[in-house]
Amino acid sequence: MRQGNNSHTQKISFIGKESKSEVRRTLEDVRYALEEKGYDPFVQIVGYILSGDPTYITAHKNARSLIGRLERDELLEEIVYYYLENRR
Repeated sequence: MRQGNNSHTQKISFIGKESKSEVRRTLEDVRYALEEKGYDPFVQIVGYILSGDPTYITAHKNARSLIGRLERDELLEEIVYYYLENRR
């Protein structure tokens, strides 16, 4: 295993500013589709992000296809960003 210099923090960014609104819209659309079908959108979206299994997301209103266009790391970044920004 490679031992590196741990004194520096790596900087990472997955999403460009233009894409943030697309990710947010997609999450909102998927949330409403899941709610309409009687699912808990929070549990289902977490299941999808953790596993990558698209069957956590309903096909209702094309939600599965919409979320499948995004990378899971993009979804996670937007969720963490939104949470941290709204906790101030």
